[in-house]
Amino acid sequence: MDLKQESIALRKAHRGILSTTLKVAMDNRHDLAVAYTPGVAEPCLHIKEKEDLSFDLTLRGNVVAVISNGTRVLGLGNIGAAAAMPVMEGKCAIYKRFADIDALPVVIDTEDKDEFIRTVELLAKNYAGINLEDIESPLCYDIEDELIERLDIPVFHDDQHGTAIAAVAAVLGALRYVKKDIATANIVMNGAGAAGTAIVNLLWAAGARHIKMLNSKGIMHSGSSRLNRVQADIVRRINPEDRQGDYHDAITGADVLLGASRAGAFTPEDMKLLAKDSIVFAMANPVPEIMYDEAIAAGVAVCGTGRSDMPNQVNNSSVFPGLFRGALDVQARAINMDMKLAAAHALAHLISDEELAADNVVIDVFDPRVPHTVAKAVAQAAMKSGVARVAELPKQYRD
Repeated sequence: MDLKQESIALRKAHRGILSTTLKVAMDNRHDLAVAYTPGVAEPCLHIKEKEDLSFDLTLRGNVVAVISNGTRVLGLGNIGAAAAMPVMEGKCAIYKRFADIDALPVVIDTEDKDEFIRTVELLAKNYAGINLEDIESPLCYDIEDELIERLDIPVFHDDQHGTAIAAVAAVLGALRYVKKDIATANIVMNGAGAAGTAIVNLLWAAGARHIKMLNSKGIMHSGSSRLNRVQADIVRRINPEDRQGDYHDAITGADVLLGASRAGAFTPEDMKLLAKDSIVFAMANPVPEIMYDEAIAAGVAVCGTGRSDMPNQVNNSSVFPGLFRGALDVQARAINMDMKLAAAHALAHLISDEELAADNVVIDVFDPRVPHTVAKAVAQAAMKSGVARVAELPKQYRD
């Protein structure tokens, strides 16, 4: 049985891969009276007086909604809301496995931006956080920005920011290994969609100052056609001189080449144009811009992909469980840039200087330290930046 058949058989046997469970006993009339009527009236009245108590007195405080309309499902495209449900359910399973978060899949059957936003807004009181997933670009930017403005719980688009955190953590680890500084490294981002733009924004926040962002036409500049508002803002910051050139112009002498574009976009000959001790993260999935073995054979010092069967896997699953664990534990109102940077640095430094190697610059998602380390860094950053509701760092992070 291959993986495709096994995936169908697993879900058919269990009717999906998630279920709900009771946290308390309900074995007699007393248990029922405490959990439901008449006892349930008391928490209702407490929440009526102070709504934030819903995070402490109901399941809400540990619930993240994984929400999509199915318009850009990874590797599958616009397959619709119902067909996206298995992906959302799988994401929720990862939340539970790695961070004990009771995530719930939610698909909204509309491609209308305002209808989608209003639906999420109406549902928001059920959740402590919103994980947007698999929404087409540039619609995803507008949806995320509007929901951040309207809601007082974290709103996070994982295809953008989860990818960015994982990628920047990988770059930081690789730069440590080759002994180059992010402030002086020449970095090329091939791909300017949701993931590519988020990676560039986070690299900039991390101190990178020599970045070129490419689309299919080459180096993006103020005169590039069809710039969306996010791309235009980035271009103003990273390319104020309006440098122009094609793909090969851009990668010549680059210290770091990142791909969030298409399968096979990089060739072995391209790798020879990069600087000495070059770094390549080819993150197209399921087939990367260049295979790991090809890049290493062509002289690249460090390479990583999004694949689990190759070294240095750049994997969002190392990010979002711990990120939301930390945000939920301090009842954060948002996920801001400080929290994202904290997560990236926490991941990057889980590998010690002694452990760094060409095939070990990215921490394994199954390393048991990952969720807690990310959560602690995020919780501390949330409190320091003023978006946490709680006044004191939870005891599990005080070590």
